Parts: sequence; structure tokens; C-alpha cells
Amino acid sequence: MTEVNAADTVGEAAGRGQVLAWGLWDWGSSAFQAVTLTFVFSVYLTDKVGEDLPGTTPASAWLGWALAGAGLIVALTAPVCGQYFDAVGSRKRALATLTALTVGAMSLMFFVRDDYHDLWLGLALLAFASATFELAGVPYNAMMRQVSTPATVGRVSGFGWAMGYFGGIVLLLICYAGFLAGDGDTRGLLAMPTDQGLNVRLVIVLAAVWFTVFALPVLFAVPEMPRTGADPGAAKVGFLGSYRVLVRDVRELWGQDRHTVYFLLASAVFRDGLAGVFTFGGVLAVTVFGFADADVLLFGIAANVVAGAAAVVAGRFDDRIGPKRVIVGSLVGMLGCGFALLLVSGSTMFWIFGLALTVFVGPAQASARSFLARLAPPGREGQLFGLYTTTGRAVSFLAPALFGVFVSIFHSDRAGIAGLLVVLAVGLLVLLPVRAPSRAISADM
Repeated sequence: MTEVNAADTVGEAAGRGQVLAWGLWDWGSSAFQAVTLTFVFSVYLTDKVGEDLPGTTPASAWLGWALAGAGLIVALTAPVCGQYFDAVGSRKRALATLTALTVGAMSLMFFVRDDYHDLWLGLALLAFASATFELAGVPYNAMMRQVSTPATVGRVSGFGWAMGYFGGIVLLLICYAGFLAGDGDTRGLLAMPTDQGLNVRLVIVLAAVWFTVFALPVLFAVPEMPRTGADPGAAKVGFLGSYRVLVRDVRELWGQDRHTVYFLLASAVFRDGLAGVFTFGGVLAVTVFGFADADVLLFGIAANVVAGAAAVVAGRFDDRIGPKRVIVGSLVGMLGCGFALLLVSGSTMFWIFGLALTVFVGPAQASARSFLARLAPPGREGQLFGLYTTTGRAVSFLAPALFGVFVSIFHSDRAGIAGLLVVLAVGLLVLLPVRAPSRAISADM
């Protein structure tokens, strides 16, 4: 492949079709993120498959350890993968391969029956899919610079996040109405039998098909990134040798632009706080604010709608005033809403302040991604997004740990909100000194 300067390709205006194709991967990926990992298959493993597991260790603990192992693999490999994809010009090929591995693992989950003997197969498949899905995000995020310009990267990032939120809502509604709703031996409008967990297993097959269909457009519409001369060493030394190149590049990054390193650290902390808001929101709604189970599902759908819409709107502010201001404003807004939730009671107050809090989640997530895209040197986006993924994994214990610590100390689930607020506040404080990217504001704005 002929080597070209990546700077010649970055920033070229992409057509709306390419942007839509790129965003459809986010739409499709909700099949794993929302259905498989969060709301359906993981719950099936812990509540059904592992219900009669012998011994004193519950299935939920095994699930945590399996996902922790997957996270360790991602943390060790993500930055090297990103750097290698950049060097050899294989972002699209890497995205296709990692997406196919994720979909393949999801398809095999059909064979995990409602029997504790199948728990280990289910855990192995979920851990494997979690690792490949996280790694797929490295070339996918790096491709954002191929479908945006410095003047549009904020709104493109926001569009992608919104597509993920809305895709999850649509697929969850289809799965719930068609396969899961109701009681008895058959469930949903399709009257799917529950014997051996067949209705849940078919949901995961549907999710795999969904992901496949919506992942294809980006592979055809967006051209491969040309091999860059920015780091020819990674292409020559191979995958294992890329670790030496990684160490060298991190040292250079520290010496040349410490603000990028500071941003990676700050974003790792506040992104963990953002994840904690969704992870524990349902628990708090039930145990603290008196929600019924059905109301939690309705709130989750509403929260995703609000967060997705806010991400789209905030993307335009990102392009005008810069991503740092959007992130700082979002974190301040979340801290205010979270503090209010420490004081109020009742489901009505949770609807008000809980939804108000989710208004700021989507913008913070989307602008964090666009912030790094603006910082990344041309041709090195994959490397930096690999580090972005790794730093996020490295501190992913903070929100769950502080939530548990505050609950234990004060013997109240409500106190766990304070633990999440501490994580968000620390992330904000680390972010404040970070210099905003110079390309945050377009000259024609």
C-alpha cells in the first residue's frame, strides 16, 4: 500500500451518507451494550442460569470476575492495537474483524440453557464479547476524524452517541414486547416459550443479527485510512514489538503535550462517574425512591431518549464554544442534580431530578470523545483512543467502590449517591487545569 501523509486526509468534508453509515455502527452496537451486557443476557446468567449454582459463591460474583478479566485484557491491548491499526492503515479491517468476533460470540450464547452447568460457557462468551466489543471501539472512535472536520467533529460525535441511545431504546422495546413481556410458559406478543430460557436465547440471536445489519454500512461507505508515515516503526516491528513503540510514544507524549495526558486521566475519572449514574440509577429508583419494576423500565427508556437528544443538541455547542466548556458545564449540572437527589424523596422528585441529570450525561460523553479527536495528531487517532479506552478501564472500579463505601458507612442506599458525586467532582477538578484543544472553535464560527 502506498504511504501517504494522513494529514492530507484528515479534515476533508465527508458526505452525510458517510456520517450516517458511521453512526449506524453505534446504533447497532446497542444490541451488545444495552441488550446483551446490561439488561438481558447478564441478568439471565445471574438470575436464571446460575440460580442453583452449588457452593457459596453466587453467579453475580463470577460474572463480575469474568468481566474484570475481560477489562484487564482490554487495558493491556487497547493502546497497542490502536497504534498498530494506525501504522498499517487497517482501521476498517480491524473494526470488521472485532465486530464479527463480538457478533459470533453473541450468536453462540443461544446454546446457554437455563442450567447452571452452562453458566461457565455463558460467562466465557460474555467476557470474550465484552473484550472484543471494547477493542472495536478503538478503530471506530478513531474513524470519527475521517467523517468530520474540525468544525463538525463535536456534532458528529454527539450524533453517534445519540444513535447508540436511540438504537438501544428501539431494540429493547422490540425484545420486551415480542419476547419477554408477561408471565407464564410463553412470553411476549410472539408467545415465545420460556423452557430452557428459549425466549431469552432468541433475543440474543436477534441482537446479533441487529448488530450485524447496522455494522455493515460503515464498512462499505467509509474508505480505509491510508497507511500513515507518522509511526512507521509500529508497522515493521509487529504486534508484540508495538509495546516498545508504545512506551516510547507515551514518553514523547508526556514530554510534548502533558495536557493530553492530563485529559486522559481526567476523562477516565469522570467517565467512570457517568457510567455509575446509569449502573446504579435503577437500584436507587427502587430502593430509595419507591419505583416499581415496570416504572424503572419506563424511566430507563425516558432517560435514554433525554440523553440522546441532549447529545445531539450539545454537539452544536461543542463546535461553537469547544468541548471543554460543554464537559465542565455538564459535570457541574450533574453535581447540582445529584445533590438535589440527596435531599428529595418520592418517585416524582426522582423523575424530575433524575431526568434532569441525564440531560448532562450524553453531552459529557460525546464531548469527551470529540475533545480527544481534536487533540490527536493526524494519523495517530487510533493510538490515543486506545489509551482513552485503557485509562477508562484502569479506574473503572472507582464509582462502584465509592458507591459501596458510602452505603456501608452510612447504612443507606441514598448515601451511595454521594459516592458517585465524589467521582464526578474529582474528574471535574482534574479537568479544569487542562488546556482546551486549539482547534475547538472553527474560524468561521
